[in-house]
Amino acid sequence: MATLLSVNVGMPKDVSWRGRTVHTGVWKSPVAGPRLVRRLNIDGDGQGDLAGHGGEQRAVLVYQIESYRHWQEFFGRDDLAYGAFGENFTVEGLGDDEVCIGDRYRIGEAEFEVTQPRVTCYRVGMRMGEPQLPSLLVAHHRPGFYLRVLTEGHVSAGDGIVRTRRDARPLSVADIDALLYLPGHEVEQLRAAMDIPALSPGWRDSFRSMVDGEAGAAPAGVHVAPPPAWVGFRSLTVTDVVAESASVTSFRFAGDDVLPAYLPGQFLGVRLPSAAGPVLVRSYSLSGDPDGGRYRISVKRESHGLVSSQLHAHLRRGDRIEVAAPRGDFVLDEGSEPVLLISAGIGQTPMLAMLHRLASERSTRAVWWIHTTHDADSHAFSAEVADLLGRLPSAHSLVYYTTPAQPLAPDSDLRTGRLTAEVIAGLSLPADAHAYLCGPQAFMDDVAAALASVGIGPGRIHTERFGSRSPINPGVVDAAAPPPHQPPGPPGAGPSVTFARSGLTTAWSQTYSSVLELAEACDVPTQWSCRSGVCHTCATAVLSGEASYETPPLEAPGDDELLICSSQPTTALVLDL
Repeated sequence: MATLLSVNVGMPKDVSWRGRTVHTGVWKSPVAGPRLVRRLNIDGDGQGDLAGHGGEQRAVLVYQIESYRHWQEFFGRDDLAYGAFGENFTVEGLGDDEVCIGDRYRIGEAEFEVTQPRVTCYRVGMRMGEPQLPSLLVAHHRPGFYLRVLTEGHVSAGDGIVRTRRDARPLSVADIDALLYLPGHEVEQLRAAMDIPALSPGWRDSFRSMVDGEAGAAPAGVHVAPPPAWVGFRSLTVTDVVAESASVTSFRFAGDDVLPAYLPGQFLGVRLPSAAGPVLVRSYSLSGDPDGGRYRISVKRESHGLVSSQLHAHLRRGDRIEVAAPRGDFVLDEGSEPVLLISAGIGQTPMLAMLHRLASERSTRAVWWIHTTHDADSHAFSAEVADLLGRLPSAHSLVYYTTPAQPLAPDSDLRTGRLTAEVIAGLSLPADAHAYLCGPQAFMDDVAAALASVGIGPGRIHTERFGSRSPINPGVVDAAAPPPHQPPGPPGAGPSVTFARSGLTTAWSQTYSSVLELAEACDVPTQWSCRSGVCHTCATAVLSGEASYETPPLEAPGDDELLICSSQPTTALVLDL
């Protein structure tokens, strides 16, 4: 009979790690005597990051003594005490290749149901001092698993473990884990996993997305972008330069042949020489007709913008410019639901490409164009937008001037004021719409919250952030970060690494074990979770260059992507970061 060897608990605490503070509950210690297991927790236990751990579906984490012995031999360690892997229950038996999702067990007074494997998380590697452990747990098919509490009650070390039920469609914990994280997904297996009622909703949604991807269709409201039309940068010719307002200028580019169509909402990477140092790389949204065979970007001249100033001052018709292929997944969906195109200032550029596509198709979808800017002088593209909206049978236009220089005509689509939550609540926007937002981060945060309050689901609200991406650093305590900068210490001697969104180029140094560590040293906002090449949260588009993996990822990313948490540059590298 399987046995509960130890009950381990611990409350979240702040831990210093790599110059940061991580709030985590991964440190667990054995406790003596009975402990009450409640629906969300064991008494005396807690989780630091409830987005990835804890909750009803992940109330109790289980790990096996047999896996302890495996890792003791693998790492050559003899210091692994109960709770070392962050588990609540250390058990004998219940191997990951034997226990199935949906199995139910009685332990002491309580009854439990198996819901999912352990989440791949860097914190178990941090706790153990083994950074590659999250990847190894998957590769060695020893993740451990979570339990949902069906019946609350007391448990104690030494209690026997009795299985009370097995699901009619058994898939083991190890099989489910491999299905998500390892290559070779069979659609039928994915469908079988989705049909297990006990599987936690997050994992079921992941498998549903994978099924949609295998079938060639994206989930509702999501467009899977095709691979880039070309590798690296190519030279295009500037065919026109048009002043759209006092601060915004459009640049049209053509190739020797018709340029490939792009998805409305995508962006271009442009590369410019610099007399003062490394080449300059920036990303700009495409603002014209996606199917027109030419590209247009519209650039606002920023007072301290090195590249925008250079483009405005020096780029002329007939010049050549190096451009990376269109990229990005902030793109217009192909459904039939209403569309809300909501922007502030220069944030309207990706919306223009979406509006061009809708107008060219004479779309019957209800389209709302909602824009805010300072005044008439800063209101670029007003005539173009009016023309495009005029081709749509169900179009609505509202433009808000925050500081108009003159009174606005009462019978126009112009309004005075800001796009506040109260204003949005009064617009009677359709709840089944897909909303696309672009502008300053605070603007998007406020508008997204306002849209959610009027019934538009979070899965229907899509945002595009100019500049660096919003960070995803689970468990890291927020701290004010400076703008991206050169890393501390002497310059590296390796290939150049350019973080295009952040406008920073620096030299690689062997001081860092990965591109992710270099980015963090430069305070470039990053997205990651496992830090060991499993979860793909850190997958980043490569505009040009090559990199290698010291340990190959368990599943390779897309052809134009790099897992920055486990890679190093081998040539000059330009990343969409």
